[in-house]
Amino acid sequence: MRWLKFGIIIVLFFGAVYAVSMTFVDESKNFTIEKEINYPVDKVFPQFNNLQNFTRWNSFFADNKNLSVQYFTPYEGKGSAMSFHDRKDESNFGDFFIRYENPGHTLRYQFFEGKKNTPYEINLRFISENDKTRIIWYVHTPKQSFLRRPLNLISEDFWVSKIDKSMKNLYQLLGNKVNKETQLESLKFDSLTVEQQDSQLLLGINVTTKNNALFKNIAISHNKVLNYVKMDLGKKDDEYGEPILINDADNYKDKEVSYFYGIPLSKKETVTDNNFSFRTLKSGKYYVIYYKGNYEGRIRAIQQLLTKAKQDTMRIGDLQQTFLEEPTADNKTVMKLSLPVYK
Repeated sequence: MRWLKFGIIIVLFFGAVYAVSMTFVDESKNFTIEKEINYPVDKVFPQFNNLQNFTRWNSFFADNKNLSVQYFTPYEGKGSAMSFHDRKDESNFGDFFIRYENPGHTLRYQFFEGKKNTPYEINLRFISENDKTRIIWYVHTPKQSFLRRPLNLISEDFWVSKIDKSMKNLYQLLGNKVNKETQLESLKFDSLTVEQQDSQLLLGINVTTKNNALFKNIAISHNKVLNYVKMDLGKKDDEYGEPILINDADNYKDKEVSYFYGIPLSKKETVTDNNFSFRTLKSGKYYVIYYKGNYEGRIRAIQQLLTKAKQDTMRIGDLQQTFLEEPTADNKTVMKLSLPVYK
């Protein structure tokens, strides 16, 4: 009995110590984190105001192989949104919003985690310094209950570590992106060439849509396939190739268009979603035109390929449209049009 009383006294003592100590811990935290990256703001800002770009390098999302993310239009700027959930941890889910944007200068995020009704408020300021960008993160954490208030003692360290890793990821991603842009600048557009292309394995989806809404539908298909490859299969940027659309070369004249949209992978993976399938592109000879401009403008380049094949009395396969820049809602494209030919 004496030991029970002693135990109760100990519990009450530590409870009192905890209660007193927590009165000195704020309900929520405000802190500022400043980082610099050696790329100009026009390269950096699009990685923050487009949530599909953001989740590729932000370690909170990119490090979790089991995280499934769904994006909502508009896909960039004010009003953009996404939701996420962990397929193996039901308690790990949330929503992320862009509430304000001053292009090239400021962004405001809201991040709701789990069932909490109050969000993290994250304001970002971008300061251009020649070929560098200084990024200032202003973070306001949601109020914590009395029992969870000790989390505020470590929240800043957690954010600092995540942002440190994220900025390293972003630096590497932008390095690859800038190298790719340099390669694109050296391309000769609108000229027909002959190339010998290697075989490729694509994972993608089959789609049928109205011709007058084709490009909008392609952008949706791209997001579906890319999200599956990155989130469900856990592929990093250097583990897959540039997306390819395959269809009949002359069906641009039809009211309805059927196509396969896929992303190249190095080997077959286990696919649990029946909407996705693999398709192999054979190696061989191709007539090729590199095209840049509105998606509708590609028709002239396709006609050039078909005319050349007819003049050379070559049989043709399905047209392959490789998107060297991802298809986005603005309808601007940089692509490689490849027509397989054989005798």
